[in-house]
Amino acid sequence: MAAENIAVTRETFDNVILPVYAPAQFVPVKGKGSRVWDQQGKEYIDFSGGIAVTALGHCHPALVETLKRQGETLWHTSNVFTNEPALRLASKLIAATFGDRVFFGNSGAEANEAAFKLARYYACKKHSPFKSKIIAFHNAFHGRTLFTVSVGGQPKYSDGFGPKPADIVHVPFNDLAAVKAVIDDHTCAIVVEPIQGEGGVMPATPEFMQGLRALCDEHNALLVLDEVQSGMGRSGKLFSYEHYGIQPDILTTAKALGGGFPVSAMLTTHEIASVMAPGVHGTTYGGNPLACAIAETALDIINTPAVLAGVEARRQQFTDALTALDRELGLFSEIRGKGLLMGAVLKPEHASKARDILNAAAAEGVMILTAGSDVIRFVPSLVIAPEEIDAGMTRFAAALRKVLAA
Repeated sequence: MAAENIAVTRETFDNVILPVYAPAQFVPVKGKGSRVWDQQGKEYIDFSGGIAVTALGHCHPALVETLKRQGETLWHTSNVFTNEPALRLASKLIAATFGDRVFFGNSGAEANEAAFKLARYYACKKHSPFKSKIIAFHNAFHGRTLFTVSVGGQPKYSDGFGPKPADIVHVPFNDLAAVKAVIDDHTCAIVVEPIQGEGGVMPATPEFMQGLRALCDEHNALLVLDEVQSGMGRSGKLFSYEHYGIQPDILTTAKALGGGFPVSAMLTTHEIASVMAPGVHGTTYGGNPLACAIAETALDIINTPAVLAGVEARRQQFTDALTALDRELGLFSEIRGKGLLMGAVLKPEHASKARDILNAAAAEGVMILTAGSDVIRFVPSLVIAPEEIDAGMTRFAAALRKVLAA
């Protein structure tokens, strides 16, 4: 007997979902490439990419085919057994990066939780149980578990949940002198996003990233890079650390890794992984065959010269359009980011209008994001068609004019 279809609307959300989100007033029901349709059949051009997740657009044919094939083969075994898709995906990630060992989870928060636990465990086992300080940065975002939200430098997300994990120090981003002032031989790790995403699409400077690497080496601390949002081709390289001429000790990735299917990974070296043993950490679903098969297909497509080189051309198209709009409307103080992780920073006199702009854009048929209260964020598919960028920017321009006229 088929499951009964229940009619649902946007109002249903207000009655049945925990009120921790404030979703748009329309309900998407179908996506194809960089276009989405709602319950009423209205079409939207997607510049939001599921918050940098749908890097190959919606329902990419190769991902759909893998989902069907693996979905009829093997979904889940638990980590009492291994499986071929997980082993293939791990091998390909290792071949493409600094890493020697991989741990799979289901979300960016899980990958970061594993990374922070590993950093502390390694320091405890190799150095001292008192070597536990983690240095992180204001306006960072690393997830919503109690540990990851505490490492993230935004009290609005971490306050009110009782005592926080101790020995976490926050300093200003891109300020190497501030890091030097707090790092010592009790520091086990520096945790940083090479491009702060939720914190306003703020790229690290080369001097900052190289300085962090040197400080970690000097104090026997681990450099942990959170590439949940900036990784998987988003910056124009497979991982954005490649722009900086450094290598991390631990790296996390999620979001685009599965092209929309929940999966995450933490990568590290043989030396750091050597302290771990069965039972020290784990997850029921992490590394399941269905997620890993889809992620392997996504990696195979993204990690190609055609896709990675195409990111910069698309960025330039967005930059040109936003610059032209700014000449007309005088809205933006800066266009920043790397690749297709872009932020248009509103001038101070317009800084309160970010949410209004997001809502007006949706009304015009284009999906965008904010990053903080004064940045419009664009994280579209890495393979979005140039004509879709043009069409979406035309709709975005109409939204901006309406907000300014209001």
